[in-house]
Amino acid sequence: MRYQLLGRSGLRVSELCLGTMTFGAAGWGTPEPEAAAMVKRFRDAGGNFFDTANEIYAGGLSEEILGRLVAGERDQVVIATKYGLHVPGTNNPNAAGNQRKSLKRSIESSLKRLGTDYVDLLWTHCWDGVTPADEVMRALDDLVRQGKVLHIGVCNTPAWVVSRSNTLAELRGWTAFAGLQVEYSLLERTAERELLPMARALGLGVAAWSPLASGILSGKYADPGAGDGARLQKAPMRPLDERSLALARGVAAVAAELGRPPAQVALNWVRAQAGVLPLLGARTDAQLQDNLACLDFTLEPETLVRLDALSAIEPGFPHDYLRRTRALATAGFDARLDLTSSKGPKQ
Repeated sequence: MRYQLLGRSGLRVSELCLGTMTFGAAGWGTPEPEAAAMVKRFRDAGGNFFDTANEIYAGGLSEEILGRLVAGERDQVVIATKYGLHVPGTNNPNAAGNQRKSLKRSIESSLKRLGTDYVDLLWTHCWDGVTPADEVMRALDDLVRQGKVLHIGVCNTPAWVVSRSNTLAELRGWTAFAGLQVEYSLLERTAERELLPMARALGLGVAAWSPLASGILSGKYADPGAGDGARLQKAPMRPLDERSLALARGVAAVAAELGRPPAQVALNWVRAQAGVLPLLGARTDAQLQDNLACLDFTLEPETLVRLDALSAIEPGFPHDYLRRTRALATAGFDARLDLTSSKGPKQ
């Protein structure tokens, strides 16, 4: 496995991240012995990047299990956890959200469950829509200065909020977000409209959660008679509609031509996107073994073009308008201007 820097930081992370939301989850999740086999397989493959979250993942069991499994090599692994979401029913309005009180409660609890005195990366799990950006960024910076958190990242948040937050942090000398986590797959490409161009412009590392769209792109649901949909029922993230099924069948057809499982093709499409790192969400060691085999090959340019066309989305306003009027914006010199910058291709 190869490694890359997390955004503009110096933190080295493996090109695949192992998500541990399944660890300890009742019913559809992964018991600890199976989780241990998965962690060993991931480490043997060279993986060092693990992603978990606070109580929202199996009531905290995900952190507890992960902490026990990597305790003997804490300095060799990169642990990322999250705050901001919490299971309803606690009768505590401050148990969730981005505010200082929620942050303090969550990180202190996470450190205890993980059995460590610091996390390498702390993600804000989502934007709560009410906490001021300066409160969030200063509170996160305080944790970095205390040594409890080494780097910070942001998940599931509008691009304008991330941009404003990082600009504010840089202006005031606070720690800025080094990473962005978004849902991204052949089935969910809307991050291409605002979030991914923003990440390139700001130098944010991108982790793609649900790169297999809750298992839909693995092909297990492509046949209406196959699979019971238990995973989608327990943790519904993606509707199993006709578009999803049609795309899954299209990916399966490409995979059959390549002699590879559909999951590996879908993961390699994500890997081929500049600056994007897939976050694996396997439930069993066998699934993880299959997913890791995506490292054994890459997709040819013509295959990528085919998959792009198969899963294309409408850019929407203002992107479609800007494309139509590019000649006007360049005074007719569009074809003669090199508009590609070091931050990424022209939009």
